[in-house]
Amino acid sequence: MKKLIVNADDFGRHPLVNRAVARAADEGGLLSASIMAGEKYFAEAVDIAKSRPQLGVGVHLTLVDGSPLLSPKEIPSLVTAEGRFFPDHGTFVKRFLGGKISLAEVSRELAAQMDKVLSAGLRPTHADSHQHLHMLPGIFPLVLRLAAARSIKRVRISRGIYGNPLKPWPGIGDLIGKFGLEALACRNRGLARRLGFAYPDNFVGQVAGGAVSASFMLALAQTQAPGTVEVMLHPGLDNEVLARETGWQHDYEGELTAVCEERVKEELIRRGIELVNFGSLG
Repeated sequence: MKKLIVNADDFGRHPLVNRAVARAADEGGLLSASIMAGEKYFAEAVDIAKSRPQLGVGVHLTLVDGSPLLSPKEIPSLVTAEGRFFPDHGTFVKRFLGGKISLAEVSRELAAQMDKVLSAGLRPTHADSHQHLHMLPGIFPLVLRLAAARSIKRVRISRGIYGNPLKPWPGIGDLIGKFGLEALACRNRGLARRLGFAYPDNFVGQVAGGAVSASFMLALAQTQAPGTVEVMLHPGLDNEVLARETGWQHDYEGELTAVCEERVKEELIRRGIELVNFGSLG
């Protein structure tokens, strides 16, 4: 059996992201999304999810590039002087490796994020994270413990290599990131299995590889082996606006179009690949 999870990250971050997730769900391009509990369009995303029972929603745990739920006084090691999370994973990882991140504070903040999603009336299908920080040693087991306590027993295992050809050739920093993430995936799969968590067999994250395109989806469909693959994407409705407001140059519109193209959906059917969400695992 071949199954494909197409998952939209950053649900709740911006109305143009929320509307893209709604459109893709309505058009059958995706059945999964990950919601950011600390972003200001969270409530709108919850309404979209509740009106689309086919859409499985996970918790997009956030420790960088966003707003915390707890006050800066409760999590001083996680925030800047302005009370926001640090801007990116690079800054966070340097602080983490330098012993400047409190795991107790990480636990409190991530618990608050999971609890907010549950309190909104959603039943999360899975847990993952913004910029893959849940994969870090020390943080991954913490996430599993918090999720299991809330009956969330499916998790993303982010990978850096599968389905990500090294073209265009990434810079040395991106290349290190790809292989580093791959090493963490090998380690974390075993722990997830031992603790009774389900996860897709493979993950396509496009780390340093650009946006997901229709040609990429067609090639993936043609080569997918039996099992479940997750494709992570960031759909949106206006590249210019989203790049300006998120600070990330990305082809949001292209990813939305790619997964909604009829030729992509037809190819999945022709290849016997079932489009699902995390709820189908385990």
